[in-house]
Amino acid sequence: MTPSGLTTTDVQIAIVGAGFSGLGAAIKLAQNGFTDYVVLDRGADFGGTWRDNTYPGAACDVPSNLYSYSFAPNPAWSRTYSHQAEIHRYINEVANRHDIAAHTRFRTEVLDARWNEEQLQWLIDIETDGVRTQIRAAILIGGVGPLCEPNLPDIDGIESFGGAIVHSARWDHDYDYAGKRIAVIGTGASAIQIVPEVAKIAGHLDVYQRTAPWIIPRAERPYTTVEHLAFRYLPGYQKLSRGLIYSASEAVAFGMTYAPAALKPVELLCKANIARGISDAGLRRAVTPEYRVGCKRILKSNEWYPALARDNVELVTNPIASVTPHGIVTADGTEREVDVIVVATGFHVTDSPVFARIVGADGRSLAQVWAQRGMQGYKGSFVHGFPNLMLLIGPSTGLGHTSMVYMIESQLNYLVSYLKTVRAQAITRTDVRPDAQDAYNAFIQQRLRRSVWLGGGCASWYKDAHGNVTTLWPGFTFDFRRRTRHFDSAAYDVSRAIPGAAPARLLPRTDASATL
Repeated sequence: MTPSGLTTTDVQIAIVGAGFSGLGAAIKLAQNGFTDYVVLDRGADFGGTWRDNTYPGAACDVPSNLYSYSFAPNPAWSRTYSHQAEIHRYINEVANRHDIAAHTRFRTEVLDARWNEEQLQWLIDIETDGVRTQIRAAILIGGVGPLCEPNLPDIDGIESFGGAIVHSARWDHDYDYAGKRIAVIGTGASAIQIVPEVAKIAGHLDVYQRTAPWIIPRAERPYTTVEHLAFRYLPGYQKLSRGLIYSASEAVAFGMTYAPAALKPVELLCKANIARGISDAGLRRAVTPEYRVGCKRILKSNEWYPALARDNVELVTNPIASVTPHGIVTADGTEREVDVIVVATGFHVTDSPVFARIVGADGRSLAQVWAQRGMQGYKGSFVHGFPNLMLLIGPSTGLGHTSMVYMIESQLNYLVSYLKTVRAQAITRTDVRPDAQDAYNAFIQQRLRRSVWLGGGCASWYKDAHGNVTTLWPGFTFDFRRRTRHFDSAAYDVSRAIPGAAPARLLPRTDASATL
């Protein structure tokens, strides 16, 4: 029992999150002999964002063969681009194959995680099905991801609305949308999938656009029987498909980071997509962005523009002034009455509430540290002042051109190398040196100077409150993999166990306490 009276459980490693990154970490731990770990997740099963985002049309914009673990290829993908249910099913199948559920506590909310300098442990207060307990872990792995905390718009009067309000990440499947007057706020990645589906059943649909996105055609089709047979029985065929997709995607990274002018063919492709989907000249102008392609996330859809051209759909470009009990008022004074407001305004990425719950060695939370200096870390993994904490999909690891699973697996290489170093050298405390972190972030910002994200003329969630691009990796992903192949202990201040003492903290354990 803790001084506060909470029942405690001691583990070597605690993983927060059971999506692609957290599950991948658990699998790699088990494969490398680290069996004393627990996975904590607030959901009822594995999947993370692919479990929570169940809105109509939810799908991935990265091809299926690349948006999967390299160590767990799926020859049964039904389509070139997978939809939410299929990705969710794949993640759970991989988890079952490796028996990760035996180490996982579902329906568990992490309330607070604090580093204890005397104990050299993370004290993690959790609540499972209404019961509060505590986990004490030598190492904490954050696998919550950036797309987990919905961002609700701050609009005057929205609390007075008398109809239904639904966020894309918390879709209400019990509400009957058929024939209703629906307003969708946002034109980002979720909205362009929701709108074409909702438009088919809505009585009338208003789409509120603040900034038009660049959208390229989506080359989605079902896989043929021959392709399925080749994936399953022809050695290397699916790996070759993955490699070709990866290589084509990396070409876009060159334009985004080093030569934005090289993205001109992508812009022309996007404009052709507009011309193909919309015949009205005025509507075409309204949906054509005024910033450089790639500055904001490039989206993929064949259905967005035809949906906006439907008779029952209106694109509203006047800013929203307020919400009344019956509808939405724009800056020109027009009120449009609606029955339901669909909020598709994304997530808290650089200001996630999760950051406030992780408290480091000096008593400050990640939120407080990053509010002062901006969202910074070292190789997207460690943050000075937060010993023995490794983040997955941390600062400067996001992508605008290819699969995040590739970046996750690169960080998993770094994680395994880190843990093996800790075990071999009996390390009890690891904290990245401030000079190493500062030098790394200076390198990131130097790389970004010519990028489309800084000079493209747009505002986006890629930037933090200081105006710095702190979410994206600038350049080729194979460069990031090279930099994370091995744990570079020289960049860290480390403490080791007292000579003669048994360094058992991170040695493999096979006793019953390893299963939670």
